[in-house]
Amino acid sequence: MSRTPGNPGDPGHAGDADDPLGPEWPEGPAEPVAPAPGVLLLATPALVDPNFADTVVLLLDVNEEGALGVVINRPSALPVSEVLGEWGEVVEEPEVLFQGGPVSTDGAIAVALATHGADSAGFRPVDHDLGVLDLDTPRELVNGSVERLRIFAGYAGWDGGQLESEIAEGSWYVVPGHPEDAFVLDTAGLWRAVMRRQPGGLALHATRPADPDLN
Repeated sequence: MSRTPGNPGDPGHAGDADDPLGPEWPEGPAEPVAPAPGVLLLATPALVDPNFADTVVLLLDVNEEGALGVVINRPSALPVSEVLGEWGEVVEEPEVLFQGGPVSTDGAIAVALATHGADSAGFRPVDHDLGVLDLDTPRELVNGSVERLRIFAGYAGWDGGQLESEIAEGSWYVVPGHPEDAFVLDTAGLWRAVMRRQPGGLALHATRPADPDLN
């Protein structure tokens, strides 16, 4: 299954009020969610491509020419400070590069949560205060305008119509994202946490075993 970029633009659990992943979704049938910036793709058991098995992908850009996103639940062992110097002092824990996808793995995309109402230099909004930060921006211009930051090596890209075809064949669950999803510490539990907060029967998928043949 090929996931090569088109030209979509420049990348740059159920809980309570204290749950960092947000409150419970209301009960009821799940409404279809279309791919859009800020939306999440969750790999289904049918997706066996090792680049994407059990992944959560945050979409950053979607248009008629294709889609682009980053895998947000695959931390590497490489500290950000070793490759991007002082940016390692401001990224979220764990302070490592994340494996954003198989395309352009020698490049970096910084996903940031901007301080609400702040004028953030080098920041391109994706969904409200969630966006992409240009790492060429002097860090002193970013201080105080960005609340959270995580840096991804590589990205996932789809040509026009390719992502829609993969969704139709059952490779992805498409669900709303929360701004905090890209910055959680427990990335190993993120897939199940996002599934548990979905309405209706979709949340039941959070209890599936890792091996679907055990269902």
